Amino acid sequence: MLKKLSELKVGEKAVIQSLEDQELILKLMEMGFLQGEEVAVEQIAPLGDPISVMVAGYQVSLRLNEAASILVESI
Repeated sequence: MLKKLSELKVGEKAVIQSLEDQELILKLMEMGFLQGEEVAVEQIAPLGDPISVMVAGYQVSLRLNEAASILVESI
């Protein structure tokens, strides 16, 4: 079942299936968000935005609207 990365809870892991926002695809790919890559939610800010995720061995901070454009499948 596909979800948006922004819907995952802290500690959840998933595999990236696709990137939806055409304007953000290049930026996200440069940060390591590639199809098939494992991603894990590390932290969520107290007000819910931004979130911190681990991808490709790096800890990356994303805004919720950016995370919402990444479709993942939970593992």
